[in-house]
Amino acid sequence: MRGLRSIRVATACAVTAALVATALTSVDAQRDRRERTLFVGAVNDKGEPVEGLGPDAFVVKEDGVRREVLRVAPATEPMDIAILVDNSTAAADEITFLRSGLSKFVQTMATGNKVAVITLADRPTIKVEYTDDAVRLKEAVSSLFSTPQSGMTLLDGIFETVNGLQRRETPRAVLVPVITDGVEFTTRYFRDIVNTLVKNHVALHMVTIGPFYHDEEHGTRERSFLLDAGPRESGGQRISLLSAHGLDGAMDKLAKELRAQYKVVYSRPESLIPPDKVTVTAGKSGLTVRGTEARGENGA
Repeated sequence: MRGLRSIRVATACAVTAALVATALTSVDAQRDRRERTLFVGAVNDKGEPVEGLGPDAFVVKEDGVRREVLRVAPATEPMDIAILVDNSTAAADEITFLRSGLSKFVQTMATGNKVAVITLADRPTIKVEYTDDAVRLKEAVSSLFSTPQSGMTLLDGIFETVNGLQRRETPRAVLVPVITDGVEFTTRYFRDIVNTLVKNHVALHMVTIGPFYHDEEHGTRERSFLLDAGPRESGGQRISLLSAHGLDGAMDKLAKELRAQYKVVYSRPESLIPPDKVTVTAGKSGLTVRGTEARGENGA
């Protein structure tokens, strides 16, 4: 009888432990569903990364409603970085600067990440698939030449590259077009490009060389709108250079910012309808922040 009582007690304990474990798992799952992650860059007035920031430095809103920032840590997740480089006729005078600036950039960013190089003359062309081989990447950008009698295909290049990223599961994705003010060949519309970037959580960091005057010709007009809306709505930035002489410095600053990003985890109330817009702004003066939602699984 005493043995039977022991078996019953042991069985009851096992059942209780299983129920507790199930309850804890359920709580963890609910918490994970409520937590969302942003990858955020934070720079000071000089464009230099700011270290040591906490939750109070970031203001996260969903459809204009502020959310609680739960925790902040340096981002260590790998990135997919696609460099879209202008090698059209208009870039002929800047090719030397492009080779130099991009060579240093790919060497810096290849460590721990995957980088691809895509050229834009006449049609988007993959020069190097995503790789962390810094030597191969440097050789690719060092051998860039402009294509005679060609125009650029920026909008098509962005659209196709983002579609390609859908097949990859890397938590962070960044597009870095480096372009000059030449002829744009496209039949696409900027709003479709921006929507694709936002939907797929891909940040657009645009580096432009030249004045880029607005014009009502279709390609130029849509590119003009994209230069404004694309970086802003995707959580990236536009780096505007009047001369290619400043390209080395601009690419160096961009590399430092990307490598110093924060992982910002915030809480989202349970809802059947996801928000249309997620924004992150600075909670402190003298600070500029920009960020993009994590791709794939959220939370930390």
